[in-house]
Amino acid sequence: MATGGLKSLLSTAITTGLTEARARIFGHILNPTGQKSAHKILRKKLIGEKVAQWYPYDIKKDDPQIMAMEEQERLSKLEMLKRRGKGPPKKGHGRRAAKRNKK
Repeated sequence: MATGGLKSLLSTAITTGLTEARARIFGHILNPTGQKSAHKILRKKLIGEKVAQWYPYDIKKDDPQIMAMEEQERLSKLEMLKRRGKGPPKKGHGRRAAKRNKK
């Protein structure tokens, strides 16, 4: 009976040693308890650079004249909306403030 226990103990030790060596050789992460880990996600290549390369560079952001012209268009449109009474409300006078003040 004692030899069977010794044999199983030896076989488990050999198995764990073998799995540890295999993980070390092939660069795997050893997870004997089977708990969740983020290793699978962190192992993937980052794709941020590829996503950034997909979109072309916006030349408008570098030219101050174009930026000033766009800002001027925005301000003139806002002024036109304000004259018609359709502009944004003053701070504290919007829909949320109206709901809060009803109580």
